[in-house]
Amino acid sequence: MRVFLITGAGSGIGAAAARRLAGPATGFLLATRRNAAGLEALADELRAAGASIDTVLGETGDPAFAETAVARACERFGRLDVVVACAGAADRAALAELTRARLDAAWAGMTAAFGDLARAAAPALAASRTGRLIGVSSFVATLFRADLPAFAASAAAKAGLEALVRALALELASSGATVNAVAPGFTRKDGARQGAMDPERWRAITASIPMGRLAEPAEIAETIAWLAGPEAGFVTGQILRVDGGLAL
Repeated sequence: MRVFLITGAGSGIGAAAARRLAGPATGFLLATRRNAAGLEALADELRAAGASIDTVLGETGDPAFAETAVARACERFGRLDVVVACAGAADRAALAELTRARLDAAWAGMTAAFGDLARAAAPALAASRTGRLIGVSSFVATLFRADLPAFAASAAAKAGLEALVRALALELASSGATVNAVAPGFTRKDGARQGAMDPERWRAITASIPMGRLAEPAEIAETIAWLAGPEAGFVTGQILRVDGGLAL
Protein backbone atom coordinates (compact mmCIF):
# COMPACT_ATOMS: atom_id res chain seq x y z
CA MET A 1 0.00 0.00 0.00
CA ARG A 2 1.13 3.54 -0.81
CA VAL A 3 -0.18 6.07 1.69
CA PHE A 4 -1.02 9.73 1.03
CA LEU A 5 -1.82 12.62 3.34
CA ILE A 6 -3.59 15.46 1.51
CA THR A 7 -4.57 18.75 3.13
CA GLY A 8 -7.18 20.99 1.54
CA ALA A 9 -8.84 17.84 0.22
CA GLY A 10 -12.45 18.97 0.59
CA SER A 11 -12.58 20.59 -2.84
CA GLY A 12 -10.59 21.99 -5.74
CA ILE A 13 -7.02 20.90 -6.41
CA GLY A 14 -6.76 18.81 -3.24
CA ALA A 15 -9.83 16.75 -4.12
CA ALA A 16 -8.71 16.42 -7.75
CA ALA A 17 -5.29 15.17 -6.64
CA ALA A 18 -6.88 12.54 -4.41
CA ARG A 19 -9.09 11.33 -7.26
CA ARG A 20 -6.10 11.10 -9.59
CA LEU A 21 -3.97 9.16 -7.10
CA ALA A 22 -6.62 6.79 -5.77
CA GLY A 23 -6.81 3.14 -6.64
CA PRO A 24 -6.40 -0.34 -5.16
CA ALA A 25 -3.55 -0.62 -2.66
CA THR A 26 -3.66 3.08 -1.79
CA GLY A 27 -4.49 4.66 1.55
CA PHE A 28 -5.46 8.27 2.21
CA LEU A 29 -5.73 10.56 5.18
CA LEU A 30 -7.84 13.40 3.78
CA ALA A 31 -7.86 16.67 5.69
CA THR A 32 -9.87 19.86 5.40
CA ARG A 33 -10.62 22.77 7.67
CA ARG A 34 -14.43 22.64 7.80
CA ASN A 35 -15.87 21.20 4.55
CA ALA A 36 -16.96 17.94 6.17
CA ALA A 37 -19.64 17.25 3.56
CA GLY A 38 -17.21 17.66 0.66
CA LEU A 39 -14.64 15.50 2.39
CA GLU A 40 -17.08 12.66 3.04
CA ALA A 41 -18.37 12.76 -0.54
CA LEU A 42 -14.79 12.52 -1.79
CA ALA A 43 -14.05 9.69 0.65
CA ASP A 44 -16.97 7.71 -0.79
CA GLU A 45 -15.64 8.24 -4.34
CA LEU A 46 -12.18 7.02 -3.39
CA ARG A 47 -13.49 3.97 -1.55
CA ALA A 48 -15.40 3.05 -4.71
CA ALA A 49 -12.06 3.26 -6.56
CA GLY A 50 -10.57 0.72 -4.14
CA ALA A 51 -8.72 3.05 -1.75
CA SER A 52 -8.72 2.86 2.04
CA ILE A 53 -9.73 6.19 3.59
CA ASP A 54 -9.52 8.10 6.85
CA THR A 55 -10.52 11.75 7.28
CA VAL A 56 -9.77 14.56 9.68
CA LEU A 57 -10.99 18.13 10.17
CA GLY A 58 -8.42 20.66 11.32
CA GLU A 59 -6.82 24.04 10.80
CA THR A 60 -3.42 23.75 9.12
CA GLY A 61 -2.38 26.98 10.80
CA ASP A 62 -2.62 25.28 14.19
CA PRO A 63 0.93 24.23 15.16
CA ALA A 64 -0.43 20.92 16.52
CA PHE A 65 -2.26 19.97 13.32
CA ALA A 66 0.67 18.48 11.39
CA GLU A 67 1.84 16.18 14.16
CA THR A 68 -1.71 15.02 14.80
CA ALA A 69 -2.41 14.32 11.12
CA VAL A 70 0.87 12.53 10.45
CA ALA A 71 0.51 10.41 13.58
CA ARG A 72 -3.04 9.48 12.57
CA ALA A 73 -1.96 8.45 9.07
CA CYS A 74 0.88 6.31 10.41
CA GLU A 75 -1.33 4.72 13.05
CA ARG A 76 -4.14 3.98 10.60
CA PHE A 77 -2.00 2.67 7.72
CA GLY A 78 1.37 1.82 9.27
CA ARG A 79 3.32 4.11 6.94
CA LEU A 80 3.26 7.43 5.08
CA ASP A 81 4.76 7.88 1.60
CA VAL A 82 3.41 11.13 0.16
CA VAL A 83 2.31 14.43 1.71
CA VAL A 84 0.45 16.91 -0.52
CA ALA A 85 -0.11 20.33 1.07
CA CYS A 86 -3.01 21.90 -0.85
CA ALA A 87 -4.64 23.96 1.92
CA GLY A 88 -4.54 27.71 1.39
CA ALA A 89 -6.58 30.83 0.74
CA ALA A 90 -6.36 33.86 -1.52
CA ASP A 91 -6.24 37.06 0.55
CA ARG A 92 -6.81 40.09 -1.71
CA ALA A 93 -6.39 42.70 1.04
CA ALA A 94 -5.08 46.03 -0.22
CA LEU A 95 -2.44 47.94 1.73
CA ALA A 96 -4.93 49.70 4.00
CA GLU A 97 -6.35 46.34 5.14
CA LEU A 98 -3.04 44.48 5.19
CA THR A 99 -2.87 44.10 8.95
CA ARG A 100 -0.31 42.11 10.88
CA ALA A 101 -3.08 39.65 11.75
CA ARG A 102 -3.82 38.95 8.08
CA LEU A 103 -0.14 38.50 7.27
CA ASP A 104 0.28 36.18 10.24
CA ALA A 105 -2.77 34.13 9.22
CA ALA A 106 -1.50 33.69 5.66
CA TRP A 107 1.96 32.70 6.87
CA ALA A 108 0.60 30.28 9.47
CA GLY A 109 -1.86 28.59 7.11
CA MET A 110 0.50 28.13 4.17
CA THR A 111 4.22 28.65 4.84
CA ALA A 112 4.46 27.56 8.48
CA ALA A 113 1.96 24.77 7.86
CA PHE A 114 4.17 23.38 5.08
CA GLY A 115 7.18 23.48 7.39
CA ASP A 116 5.20 21.79 10.16
CA LEU A 117 4.13 18.99 7.81
CA ALA A 118 7.70 18.51 6.61
CA ARG A 119 9.05 18.24 10.14
CA ALA A 120 6.33 15.87 11.32
CA ALA A 121 6.44 13.65 8.23
CA ALA A 122 10.22 13.53 7.68
CA PRO A 123 10.84 10.26 9.58
CA ALA A 124 8.04 8.45 7.75
CA LEU A 125 9.09 9.83 4.36
CA ALA A 126 12.68 8.76 5.00
CA ALA A 127 11.52 5.27 6.02
CA SER A 128 9.54 5.04 2.79
CA ARG A 129 12.71 5.59 0.71
CA THR A 130 10.43 6.95 -2.03
CA GLY A 131 8.94 9.70 0.10
CA ARG A 132 7.41 12.74 -1.55
CA LEU A 133 6.57 16.13 -0.04
CA ILE A 134 4.59 18.27 -2.48
CA GLY A 135 3.36 21.80 -1.87
CA VAL A 136 0.83 23.80 -3.85
CA SER A 137 2.13 27.30 -4.44
CA SER A 138 0.66 29.87 -6.85
CA PHE A 139 1.56 32.25 -9.63
CA VAL A 140 1.07 35.08 -7.11
CA ALA A 141 4.42 34.24 -5.49
CA THR A 142 6.38 35.50 -8.48
CA LEU A 143 4.10 37.30 -10.94
CA PHE A 144 3.19 40.96 -10.32
CA ARG A 145 1.39 42.91 -13.04
CA ALA A 146 -0.86 45.95 -13.03
CA ASP A 147 -3.58 44.09 -14.96
CA LEU A 148 -3.78 41.22 -12.44
CA PRO A 149 -5.22 41.15 -8.90
CA ALA A 150 -2.75 41.73 -6.07
CA PHE A 151 -2.63 39.17 -3.28
CA ALA A 152 0.04 40.63 -1.02
CA ALA A 153 -0.48 38.40 2.03
CA SER A 154 -0.94 35.23 -0.03
CA ALA A 155 1.97 36.15 -2.31
CA ALA A 156 4.32 36.53 0.63
CA ALA A 157 3.18 33.24 2.14
CA LYS A 158 3.49 31.31 -1.14
CA ALA A 159 6.92 32.80 -1.82
CA GLY A 160 7.96 31.57 1.61
CA LEU A 161 6.62 28.11 0.78
CA GLU A 162 8.71 28.04 -2.40
CA ALA A 163 11.83 28.97 -0.42
CA LEU A 164 11.08 26.14 2.03
CA VAL A 165 10.76 23.69 -0.87
CA ARG A 166 14.32 24.44 -1.95
CA ALA A 167 15.78 24.39 1.54
CA LEU A 168 14.00 21.20 2.60
CA ALA A 169 14.90 19.45 -0.65
CA LEU A 170 18.56 19.77 0.32
CA GLU A 171 17.94 18.50 3.82
CA LEU A 172 15.87 15.46 2.83
CA ALA A 173 17.76 14.44 -0.32
CA SER A 174 20.01 11.92 1.40
CA SER A 175 16.97 10.01 2.63
CA GLY A 176 15.65 9.51 -0.90
CA ALA A 177 12.66 11.79 -0.26
CA THR A 178 11.95 14.61 -2.70
CA VAL A 179 10.43 18.04 -2.03
CA ASN A 180 8.75 19.98 -4.83
CA ALA A 181 5.85 22.33 -5.48
CA VAL A 182 3.30 22.99 -8.18
CA ALA A 183 2.44 26.63 -8.92
CA PRO A 184 -0.94 26.85 -10.68
CA GLY A 185 -2.20 29.82 -12.60
CA PHE A 186 -5.84 30.86 -12.49
CA THR A 187 -7.78 27.64 -11.90
CA ARG A 188 -11.47 26.92 -12.17
CA LYS A 189 -13.30 26.55 -8.86
CA ASP A 190 -15.74 23.81 -7.94
CA GLY A 191 -19.34 24.74 -8.66
CA ALA A 192 -20.77 27.65 -10.62
CA ARG A 193 -19.22 30.55 -8.70
CA GLN A 194 -15.69 31.28 -9.85
CA GLY A 195 -14.67 33.84 -7.24
CA ALA A 196 -15.05 37.37 -5.95
CA MET A 197 -14.47 39.17 -9.27
CA ASP A 198 -17.24 40.04 -11.71
CA PRO A 199 -17.64 38.17 -15.04
CA GLU A 200 -16.14 41.01 -17.10
CA ARG A 201 -12.99 40.97 -14.96
CA TRP A 202 -12.73 37.20 -15.42
CA ARG A 203 -13.05 37.61 -19.20
CA ALA A 204 -10.18 40.11 -19.19
CA ILE A 205 -8.00 37.82 -17.07
CA THR A 206 -8.75 34.82 -19.27
CA ALA A 207 -7.79 36.85 -22.34
CA SER A 208 -4.41 37.61 -20.73
CA ILE A 209 -3.57 33.88 -20.44
CA PRO A 210 -1.74 32.74 -23.59
CA MET A 211 -3.74 29.50 -23.74
CA GLY A 212 -6.96 31.51 -23.44
CA ARG A 213 -8.63 29.64 -20.60
CA LEU A 214 -8.47 28.77 -16.92
CA ALA A 215 -6.83 25.58 -15.72
CA GLU A 216 -8.99 22.69 -14.59
CA PRO A 217 -8.17 21.24 -11.12
CA ALA A 218 -7.60 17.86 -12.77
CA GLU A 219 -4.78 19.36 -14.87
CA ILE A 220 -2.97 20.53 -11.74
CA ALA A 221 -3.59 17.11 -10.21
CA GLU A 222 -1.79 15.43 -13.12
CA THR A 223 1.40 17.33 -12.28
CA ILE A 224 1.04 16.46 -8.60
CA ALA A 225 0.60 12.79 -9.51
CA TRP A 226 3.74 12.87 -11.65
CA LEU A 227 5.76 14.38 -8.81
CA ALA A 228 4.38 11.71 -6.48
CA GLY A 229 5.30 8.88 -8.81
CA PRO A 230 8.49 6.94 -9.57
CA GLU A 231 9.18 8.89 -12.78
CA ALA A 232 10.01 11.99 -10.70
CA GLY A 233 12.37 10.22 -8.31
CA PHE A 234 15.33 12.40 -9.35
CA VAL A 235 13.39 15.69 -9.34
CA THR A 236 13.68 17.73 -6.16
CA GLY A 237 13.71 21.37 -5.09
CA GLN A 238 11.65 22.39 -8.13
CA ILE A 239 8.65 24.68 -8.61
CA LEU A 240 6.62 23.45 -11.60
CA ARG A 241 4.46 26.19 -13.08
CA VAL A 242 1.17 24.99 -14.54
CA ASP A 243 -0.35 28.28 -15.68
CA GLY A 244 -1.11 28.14 -19.42
CA GLY A 245 1.78 30.52 -20.13
CA LEU A 246 0.58 33.22 -17.73
CA ALA A 247 4.08 33.82 -16.32
CA LEU A 248 5.96 33.79 -19.63
